[in-house]
Amino acid sequence: MKTITPTDGLVIRESCRIAEGVHVLPNGLRIGAPEIVVDGAGALIVGVGRRGTGIGLEGMNGVVLRNLRLMEFEHGIRASDAMNLVIEGCDITATAEVAANTVFLDIWRGPENPYGAGIILDRVRSSRIAGCTLQHQQNGLLTYRCRHLTAANNNASYNSGFGFHLWDTCDSAFEGNCADYCCRFEPREGGPHFGHMGADAAGFLAVYGSSRNTFRNNAARLGGDGFFLAGLSPDGKPCGCDDNLFEGNDGSLSPNIAFEATFCRGNRFSGNYADRCNYGFWLGYSWDTALNGNRMVMNRQAGIAVENGHDFIVERNNMQANGHGILIWTGHVRQFAALYPENLTSCGWRIEGNTITRNGKGIRMAADQDHGIRPARYADGEGPPDVMTTRLRDHSILGNDIQDNRVGVELARCDRIVIERNILNRNVEANIREEDCTEVTRRDNLGAAGAYL
Repeated sequence: MKTITPTDGLVIRESCRIAEGVHVLPNGLRIGAPEIVVDGAGALIVGVGRRGTGIGLEGMNGVVLRNLRLMEFEHGIRASDAMNLVIEGCDITATAEVAANTVFLDIWRGPENPYGAGIILDRVRSSRIAGCTLQHQQNGLLTYRCRHLTAANNNASYNSGFGFHLWDTCDSAFEGNCADYCCRFEPREGGPHFGHMGADAAGFLAVYGSSRNTFRNNAARLGGDGFFLAGLSPDGKPCGCDDNLFEGNDGSLSPNIAFEATFCRGNRFSGNYADRCNYGFWLGYSWDTALNGNRMVMNRQAGIAVENGHDFIVERNNMQANGHGILIWTGHVRQFAALYPENLTSCGWRIEGNTITRNGKGIRMAADQDHGIRPARYADGEGPPDVMTTRLRDHSILGNDIQDNRVGVELARCDRIVIERNILNRNVEANIREEDCTEVTRRDNLGAAGAYL
């Protein structure tokens, strides 16, 4: 492979190695042929004013970009309409950034006007991004309309926006990546201590129908959110991020939420860590969702919080020292009721085999609530047309260890609830508390000294 000394705006048409040294190239380089390898060999390519693209390619398949170091561009590497692309071992930093501590981010911003990023991919398929360092800028990896990507062992930490961003990106795998400290602050009137910590920054963000992806063994700690899936667009169009698998990830220590998935179907969360956040999991208006073997410890509000969600399976999770272990409630929003009539209430949950100890309330289920903790206040004509539609129903609480909470299980305006084979012991105020409930079945629950309740 020959070594070249790059010139500004050079179009590369054959495999090559970049000569050692620092190369100031305001217009970057372009890839002009498929099936070639470009090895940066540790050379540094520098832009001017955080404008333009460091390495650009369009419509070129089978290209390998390796060991490139880029900084001071708008986008370090930008690729579109390509497949079988490999980007590995690259170090990209100091790309274009909205000034820190200024604005709330637009999570819906599309490919026609993207934020700056280390790597941006648009309509890229069957490609691999591995072992890259994408830190200290606004965004690490932005993906738009991509399919069958693999992103493995990349580090996109210390960014003020998104570590990894999926916009209509499907059937892809994100494994062993790190996106810690992806956070920002939006100041508001009142001084430096008033504002929103997080401002929609996230370690991993998925929008506009990003579905059937696998997220395995990634870290997204201390982010605005750890992992954030949004399934309803600002113009009111459903665009669920569905059937994704989250396994062995860590989204802890967020000031907001470790794992958020709203208006989404069929997502699976297994063996993840969601500790010391405001909420471990916030999954409002979602359905057909499973949480298995996750850990939620010392979250301020709740380990699991779900508004108007139905058909959940919550099994073998560990919830300790949270404000609530599981917080399930209903409310009525006219727009959401029209778009999601199946989500008028919360129904069809199976909560089984969990450890729920030392929380304020182990499990709370209640109708017509604001954030699950206070009665909802509806403006005239904005409440549910039939008060029966918001009552929770048909939940099963089976074989859980519910001990040392302030209240074990609290139910308000619930129907047809089964509480069976649980350990309900040493819950300070009450093992089970009910208000305006019907058909609550208690069977074979163990209390103090093995006595049946």
